[in-house]
Amino acid sequence: MTAMIDLPVDGPAEQAPKSKNKSGGSLGKYLAIRFVLIFPTIFILVTMVFFLMRLTGDPITAALGGRLPPEQLAERIHQAGYDRPIFIQYFEYLGQMATGNFGRTISDNMLISDLLATYGTATLELAINSLIVALLIGIPFGIIAAYKRDKWEDAVSRVLAISFYATPVFFAGLLLKLVFSVWLGWLPVAGRASIPTEIFMTQIEAPTGIYWLDALRSGNMDAYWDVVQHSILPAVTLGLLTAGIFLRLVRTNVIGTLGKDYVEAGRSRGVSEYRLLTRHAFKPALIPIITVMGLQIALLLGGAVLTETTFEWKGLGFQLAQYLTARDYVAVQGIVALLAVIVALTNFIVDVIAALIDPRVRY
Repeated sequence: MTAMIDLPVDGPAEQAPKSKNKSGGSLGKYLAIRFVLIFPTIFILVTMVFFLMRLTGDPITAALGGRLPPEQLAERIHQAGYDRPIFIQYFEYLGQMATGNFGRTISDNMLISDLLATYGTATLELAINSLIVALLIGIPFGIIAAYKRDKWEDAVSRVLAISFYATPVFFAGLLLKLVFSVWLGWLPVAGRASIPTEIFMTQIEAPTGIYWLDALRSGNMDAYWDVVQHSILPAVTLGLLTAGIFLRLVRTNVIGTLGKDYVEAGRSRGVSEYRLLTRHAFKPALIPIITVMGLQIALLLGGAVLTETTFEWKGLGFQLAQYLTARDYVAVQGIVALLAVIVALTNFIVDVIAALIDPRVRY
């Protein structure tokens, strides 16, 4: 009898540290793989953009053809190196990118990295505002739809989700401008503030480039409310696109967790429905939401081009549209490559957060 009792005691005690080491190693492996995957992702996107841009011919001819004499045009092409073999240009461009040089625009001779510093914060502000709108709409409606499954609240929520996702961004923006700016006169039509950027920056202390944050930090509440009013329509326009995705995702995952045994056990012990819904059912459904949030960064940046153009919100998307119109494909190529780097890094950060919150997502 003594031998039968002693044998099982030693087994688990010896296995516990081994299991713990395995868990720690899996996190490191997961993060290492995710980090390494950043580089092929950026490489593939940059390669595709480079060769697609070159299908139009050399960038100098595309941007300045017809506006310069043939001799000056040929000289500019030679100076820029666009008369060399395409693969030599490609490998030189990769080498420049490795040093952080994304090129220089043709139309205004501006470094792409300077474009990020000048206009990137505007796009970041729009993305943050839009994400807040998406979460404020998508999560509550998703929870309601899950709790009221197959009832009229659920049906209305699903129709809204499909409508939000299917409506083109430019159409939603024009419609919101027509209703709330032209007809009702409640909100500004366009811009980031009532005063030009140069004047705004001189009036607000220690600007970060995110207008509402700068105004709030400086204590200038008049400027703060002015910036908030200007940001509502662009944020709602872009946020509705992502809100539809969050709504359906929250609904699906909360419905799945509501059917778990531990939720039924809590209900049988008399735990309130509100507590079951908000703490026991919603929290386990957060991991897929956090993961999808990273994927939506690319969608937000893509939608920012149309949103910024519609509302004259002068960010990277607005500048990208201007360079497309001017056929400045060097600028287009550089901005797209820069956005690819931002999206890849953002997805990595989201993967890290998800792995720290829930070990089940690790390899």
